[in-house]
Amino acid sequence: MIGIIDGTKNRRLLRHSFLIPRKDNATLQLNKFTTLQQIMTWTEILAPIKNTEYFETLWRNVEEEYATTKCFPPKNQIFRAIELTPFDEVEVVIIGQDPYHNDFQANGLCFSVSDLVKAPPSLKNIFTELKDDLGIEKTSNELDSWAKQGVLLLNATLTVRAHEPNSHKDLGWEKFTDFIIKEISEKKENVVFVLWGAFAQKKASLIDETKHFIIQSAHPSPFSVYRGFYGSRPFSKINEYLISKNKKPINW
Repeated sequence: MIGIIDGTKNRRLLRHSFLIPRKDNATLQLNKFTTLQQIMTWTEILAPIKNTEYFETLWRNVEEEYATTKCFPPKNQIFRAIELTPFDEVEVVIIGQDPYHNDFQANGLCFSVSDLVKAPPSLKNIFTELKDDLGIEKTSNELDSWAKQGVLLLNATLTVRAHEPNSHKDLGWEKFTDFIIKEISEKKENVVFVLWGAFAQKKASLIDETKHFIIQSAHPSPFSVYRGFYGSRPFSKINEYLISKNKKPINW
């Protein structure tokens, strides 16, 4: 079983039942007069999708993969992005594709890796742009501090087989993560969505551009970093937008 932190700050709820499908088909019934403030936790937000045959099948397949094959991230870190960033605190969403596939890299946050290993090329390039943009030099490869400030670091696919990139792309994760993106778009306002590269940019169709700010550029991969990622200044643009909406800027 996987422990999940609920979307309420500093409070642990439903430790094992949050995303693990239940055998009954109970669904959350929301009174039409319920305010958004009352439902802004991941537990309630994700209830409609976790209590489905789809998610039960997905989770069964994930458990089988972890039981028979070496997979990343560690099983207890699969949902770490939403553990560290409560729903009601989401200010920025950075969308990745799938976890790093080598040992000691994936930690449940897109682009982030453990300090036990060197930064992969894409992360190095992100840090280079951060320094050029804001003069900030990162000393850790782990992006927990961003997540804890409201930056949801969400991979479209949450798991991967060891040393087999994109090996879980057909497992069914994207329906779940697309649901997360749509719920953020629908139920929140003035969120910054960062879409690096063609894959992430396909998610723009899930986002209401009249309510949110979308930043799009080339991917920080070495293959595309000189095609529009370097010089795109995403970090200052994010903070400028947040400040314009009377929100606290991110301490990158």
